Amino acid sequence: MLGTLVNAAAIVAGGLIGLFFRKGIGPRYEESIRMALGLATTLVGAKGAILAESELLVLIFSLVIGTVIGEWLDIEGRMEHFGKWLQQWLQRRMPGGKNGGNADFGRAFVSATLLFCVGSMAIVGSLESGLSGNHQTLFAKASLDGLISVVFASSLGPGVLLSALPVLLYQGSLTLAATLLKPLLTAVTVANMSAVGGLLIVVIGGNLLGVTKIRVGNMLPAIFLPLIYQLLRHLF
Repeated sequence: MLGTLVNAAAIVAGGLIGLFFRKGIGPRYEESIRMALGLATTLVGAKGAILAESELLVLIFSLVIGTVIGEWLDIEGRMEHFGKWLQQWLQRRMPGGKNGGNADFGRAFVSATLLFCVGSMAIVGSLESGLSGNHQTLFAKASLDGLISVVFASSLGPGVLLSALPVLLYQGSLTLAATLLKPLLTAVTVANMSAVGGLLIVVIGGNLLGVTKIRVGNMLPAIFLPLIYQLLRHLF
């Protein structure tokens, strides 16, 4: 869990630095920074998806079936609702405090949470941490996420800080479950999960650029379907 704790702390620290710098950034610069973030995010996701030695059919079926499951559960809608609830909870305890509009706060929370959770480093790093106690990948991810949260918070606002909580829960759960999942975590399975995560990051980049308006949160189950596929192969 050490790697995940450091990762969450880096996001909060980076977010606080970003909020400090936000005071001196005008609307024109905010929009330009957001576009740059979208381009960089798209590149990172495309690189991760292409380099992963995944199985194409597993990738396609995982995305389709995972999206159907996510739409049924309305994961992104629940995330946005949770983000708004957190904002209102904080405002009640900080009279006179302003966190920005509900839409901006929720958007920042959801965008940052998805970006920090769906990448290959989150998956592979958490599994390494649980299986061998090697936290190096998560330490590297913490450095990157800290830098990204500086830019995100300066552009999107304080909702970015609260993304540390889902990161803590998500990566912590993967780390704790890694020992139980070890027989299923073949190199191909991890590559399939990483490729799905990379494609979702591409979509996040498209959303930041305004090119797409896809509910990426509702596609999250797709990341875990390669693992379920491997489980079925293992059983039958």
